[in-house]
Amino acid sequence: MHGSGQDNMIREQEKPRLIVVMGPTAAGKTRTAIALAEFCNGEIVSADSMQVYRHMDIGTAKPTPAEQGQVRHHLIDIVNPDEPFSAASFMERARAAITDLHRRGKGIVVTGGTGLYIRALLGGLFDGPGADEALRRSYAAILEREGKPGLYEILKTKDSRAAAIIHPNDVARTVRALEVLELTGVSIVDQQQDHGFAQRPYSVLKIGLRMERPRLYERIEARTDQMMALGFLEEVQGLLDMGFSGDLKPMQALGYRQLVRVLKGTLGLEEAVTSIKRETRRYAKRQLTWFGADPEISWFDAGDREGILQSARRLLERNPTSRSPLQSGGTLQNPLT
Repeated sequence: MHGSGQDNMIREQEKPRLIVVMGPTAAGKTRTAIALAEFCNGEIVSADSMQVYRHMDIGTAKPTPAEQGQVRHHLIDIVNPDEPFSAASFMERARAAITDLHRRGKGIVVTGGTGLYIRALLGGLFDGPGADEALRRSYAAILEREGKPGLYEILKTKDSRAAAIIHPNDVARTVRALEVLELTGVSIVDQQQDHGFAQRPYSVLKIGLRMERPRLYERIEARTDQMMALGFLEEVQGLLDMGFSGDLKPMQALGYRQLVRVLKGTLGLEEAVTSIKRETRRYAKRQLTWFGADPEISWFDAGDREGILQSARRLLERNPTSRSPLQSGGTLQNPLT
């Protein structure tokens, strides 16, 4: 029995050590991740469902070329907007990148606001029951008759917790949540938690960035204005000019769908910008709901350099033979807000 416990300890020490930076949009995750990667002689694995797409830079708040030159980033610009990409695709590619980084003795920092991607990476995906075509046809009929709002209202009535973390325009996830509930009698939220995403291939420090809501909302509004000034509308026009349909899933993402309508003449620019700001605030609230349900996250004020640094140091020094070395005398030089 003693030997078994010792073997488990050795296996735990051999696991790759990950620092995972998460939090709502505009909270400062990129700067924090870069600072941590520099501190631990590491590289960054992006866990953002939109930054995987090429040609979509401004509207996804993708790290700038200078930031990507500062610290190497993985899983950015890896597929075109018309190529399929899923949480399973992300998990496979991210785990391959982490294996390579661990083999090379690099520190590993994962960052992004896509909660499902992070959960899949750290513990695997919940499969759930297979698709039920009859049920899906009934949901399609509701969608055709009542639109996205009608379908989403059914989810809110039947499974309010799932609705709290699913965007009203995300038909695929809405249908899946309703389908799982109908087929099993149990919320998809409960099933995911019961599954526990029990594969635990990594030793993980989860750092959550928090910020007072008024300040966060100010940053969201300022960043939206900055995106427009940098040429967000022109970016969307360029995507359409390249032949990418406005109906593609990435082109229906927050910001892009509003600007596609502007370019089609069905929405005014000022109204679109107001909508982007409002929807981004709502998205941040959903992210906070998602991350807030994870008791393993250590929350820090976005500017708490010393607290974040000390937590990272404890993870990386937990095993003296760790292959993720701290920079000698490392300190967090980059501003974290």
